Amino acid sequence: MKTLFYTREFPPYVYGGAGVHVEYLAEELSKLMDVEVRCFGDQDSKEGSLSVKGFPYEDETFKNADDKLKAVFQTLSTGLHMNADVIDADVVHCHTWYAHFAGIIAKLCYGVPLVITTHSLEPLRPWKREQLGRGYDASSWIEKTAIEMADALIAVSEETKEDVLKHFNVDESKVKVIYNGINLQQYITTTDSSTLDEYKIDKTKPYVLFVGRITRQKGIIHLVNAIKYIDPDTQIVLCAGAPDTKEIGKEMEVAVHEVQKTRNNVIWIDKMVTKKEIIELYSHAAVFCCPSIYEPFGIINIEAMACDTAVVASAVGGIKEVVVHNETGILVPVEQQKEAPFEPIDPDKFARDLANGINKVIADPVLRKSMAKKGRKRVEEHFDWIAIAKQVEELYKSLKK
Repeated sequence: MKTLFYTREFPPYVYGGAGVHVEYLAEELSKLMDVEVRCFGDQDSKEGSLSVKGFPYEDETFKNADDKLKAVFQTLSTGLHMNADVIDADVVHCHTWYAHFAGIIAKLCYGVPLVITTHSLEPLRPWKREQLGRGYDASSWIEKTAIEMADALIAVSEETKEDVLKHFNVDESKVKVIYNGINLQQYITTTDSSTLDEYKIDKTKPYVLFVGRITRQKGIIHLVNAIKYIDPDTQIVLCAGAPDTKEIGKEMEVAVHEVQKTRNNVIWIDKMVTKKEIIELYSHAAVFCCPSIYEPFGIINIEAMACDTAVVASAVGGIKEVVVHNETGILVPVEQQKEAPFEPIDPDKFARDLANGINKVIADPVLRKSMAKKGRKRVEEHFDWIAIAKQVEELYKSLKK
């Protein structure tokens, strides 16, 4: 059997959870079948059953296009180029709207069964209009078209499945919940701490860690607003880059600089770090904080849990299926707007509640250790890529005619 992945992200160009997902799923599936990956970039490799080919995203043709629309035009163009080579796969598997147009063309022109993993859903991310302008209407149309014509859909959590059925015209029998996973041999606590030295993190004092993109969805601004309520001896390490827009990047910059005026232990790593560095940061963190306001799954939480770190996270979306309250971490309730963009009704209360959860875990070493141990055990039992790849293989087999 052979699967063809269409994806925007693939190593070395990974900036979000979907990219992490694709990397590890491709690796595990390649032990079970032939896997071809067509992605955005300049990759060109073949190792065993896994072949990877990148297609250029930047295109001079669109140099005079509106900045916000350029991303959409280049995405559509790249999607066409990804279909130029003949497809000899049994199934095409798309990840995120950036790859969906390529999947639409593959199904229409080559007649290959189409599988889509719903890492997130455009109707629930209206802040994308800040990034794409009217292009958000295009990305929404592409996603809707792809999802409704797909032969099978993978939802990364039960809540995401409910969202798919609510917002799209699809048969429930086509939607299967398959969780994200993690490489348990790679994501494991380490004693190496050279990364802490590099970023001037004090090893004698605890720190709370955030890892993620600078986007409304990830709620980082709410954690920054919570800093004033967090114990002054607790360091804050924000591993955050790739802002959705210049405006949100500036907003983040202003907010961080403001809190840095009153405390000197706020460390902002505003670049993409290596896997080795991130595992070290997870391993030595007292608490990992995930303040997302919309999160279909939240792969970063299982990364932290795998590295024996307690989690304090907002009780939204798929996070509630990952973090067990008062066992592997603390789930912070947040009263949100009923419809997207799901902003907290009372942002200051949410910030205070995040801080209270962080302070509680940091102040209690016994609780912290217990949560860390139970977190690793939960990841081992429920989120191992090996088992997840086999579930995906079974789904593929069910589509073979």
